[in-house]
Amino acid sequence: MFTGIVEELGEITAVENLGDASRFRLRGPVVTDGAKHGDSIAVNGVCLTVVEHEGDEFTADVMAETLDRSSLGALAVGSRVNLERPMAVGARLGGHIVQGHVDGTGQVLARTPSEHWEIVKVSLPADLARYVVEKGSITVDGISLTVVEAAADYFTVSLIPTTLALTTLGLKQPGDPVNLEVDVVAKYVERLMGDRVPGAAQ
Repeated sequence: MFTGIVEELGEITAVENLGDASRFRLRGPVVTDGAKHGDSIAVNGVCLTVVEHEGDEFTADVMAETLDRSSLGALAVGSRVNLERPMAVGARLGGHIVQGHVDGTGQVLARTPSEHWEIVKVSLPADLARYVVEKGSITVDGISLTVVEAAADYFTVSLIPTTLALTTLGLKQPGDPVNLEVDVVAKYVERLMGDRVPGAAQ
C-alpha cells in the first residue's frame, strides 16, 4: 500500500522490449536505498516489483496488460517518473490509501497558472466518473490529490509549488497521458451496496 506522497522524481535509464512485456531500468537514489529483490516501488502510480538493484538504479518488468492499461507504455529513456516506496506499518498516512493498481488513464487537458498555485484539468474516463467527487481524493501519476471540480468527463486539481517542482505534474503538458487510480473506498462501498445503487458493479 502507498500513500500518494511522491518521494522523488526518478528517471528511466533503459527500456528493453521483451515481446509480451518490457523491462525498465530506473534511477532513484532515495527509493533504492535499502531496496532488494522482490520489493515494491510505485512508478507513476503503478506498483512494480524490483527485479534487480545496483547502486541508485533498479529494474522492473512490466507485463503487456500493465502497458496497455497505464501510461507506462509511453515512457522512454530520459522520461521522468514519480517514485514511492510502500508505506511502512505505523507510518503516517500523509495522502490517502493508494494501491498502485491503475484504474485507467486520462490526458492533461489544460493548465491554468496562478501566482501561488496552478489548476490542472484532466480528462476522466466515463466508467470512473462516478468515483470522483469534489473534495474527494484521486491519484494522478501516483500523486495523492484533492479534486477541485468533478464533471462527467473531466476533473481539476490545484497544485502547490512543491507538487509542481517535485513531481511529473510540473512537466506534463496538454495532451500528455496520466495514470488514474480512484479512491478504493468508493469502489468497496459500491460493491457492498450492490443492486441498491443504480449502475453499481455486481
